[in-house]
Amino acid sequence: MTAAERHSSALLGLDAIRGELADLYRDLHAHPELSFEEHRTAAEVARRAGSYGYEVTTGVGRTGVVAVLENGEGPTVLLRADFDALPVTERTGLPYASVHDGVMHACGHDMHVTCLLGALKLLADARADWAGRIVGVFQPAEEVAKGAQAMVEDRFYERFGTPDVVLGQHVAPLPAGMIGAHPGPAFAATDALRVRMFGKGAHGSRPEASIDPVVMAAATVMRLQTVVSREIAGGETAVVTVGSLQAGTKDNIIPDEAELKINIRTYTPEVRTRVLAAVERIVKGEAATAGAEREPEITEIDSFPVLDNDPAAVERTMAAVGAAIGADRILDPGPVTGSEDIGYFATSADREVPLCYWLFGGADPAEVVAAQKAGTFERDIPSNHSPFFAPLIEPTVTTGVTALTTAALAWLGGRPPQ
Repeated sequence: MTAAERHSSALLGLDAIRGELADLYRDLHAHPELSFEEHRTAAEVARRAGSYGYEVTTGVGRTGVVAVLENGEGPTVLLRADFDALPVTERTGLPYASVHDGVMHACGHDMHVTCLLGALKLLADARADWAGRIVGVFQPAEEVAKGAQAMVEDRFYERFGTPDVVLGQHVAPLPAGMIGAHPGPAFAATDALRVRMFGKGAHGSRPEASIDPVVMAAATVMRLQTVVSREIAGGETAVVTVGSLQAGTKDNIIPDEAELKINIRTYTPEVRTRVLAAVERIVKGEAATAGAEREPEITEIDSFPVLDNDPAAVERTMAAVGAAIGADRILDPGPVTGSEDIGYFATSADREVPLCYWLFGGADPAEVVAAQKAGTFERDIPSNHSPFFAPLIEPTVTTGVTALTTAALAWLGGRPPQ
């Protein structure tokens, strides 16, 4: 049986489970759970994977789930989906919108889980067509950059073996039905920092008696905008965002301190070092300029490494996916400034493990085309983390299930003719 025949055979059952997967997606979307709180989601994942014939282990890295299917001698393929939600109030107006105020699947992790469960079902049903071992990983706490590391530190390799390849995907505001993969550094490293700047409080009518941390923080925010524009070469890439600035409680009270939360994205160690040093210099410099009597505190919130796609793995995997969905639906999106922690499963092993991680589209193709023609794509097409982010259920589910299934089969050994 050829690779193409194996792929077609495995996908024959997709029509029969589309409705079930759509219902699963709606249920997951309506019941989001924050990082390391994904108990309902984990239970549903474990129940379904177990019903497909997988050996299921729960509580890995606190709330993670691992589903293993042994099917003779062959390679071990790790398929991963994350399943935590975000502290976002949903504004989609969907009939299956989040039932939890202030919590939403605004990054599509519900779609990731749906597609991986669909792929695990198809691969289990088609086990006569392949040989090897599938390790399905349902990972918690991707949004806080802790979940993959927690699972690895929970003796992941000792318990489930070292994979021969790590595969995964992320839904994105690409046209539904499209797949995007970039070889090499594909997702940026992230450094998230909390900065506390200390002043001296006073009455709002007597600013001369204060060391105003609000002004200090505001000056810092503006000065930080020069890091990328004036300290990073034009051919390099970096992003510095102040996503939160909090200070004070009342209009006529100058507070004692202000807090900033800063997000930094880079692709190379050299640029990362330069940006982090510049941020620290500016924060401390503005505090000194303001006459602060106490040096600012800078602490790490979380950190993601660069996601480095193995070029050979991307070529091999995307060739198989392109054969299944059409080569014209595969594109290279270039490096993405978003970040991902799936790389821990490849880089933490005792040997080098190839990684292939790709994007799959969830946006209405007609709306994408119209927005691109009007030059309003960024305004009109909701992106990940938006309260309006809502992938089309179809053809998104079909594309995601097809991609994962064919990607896995591209690495699993085929059965010899009987």
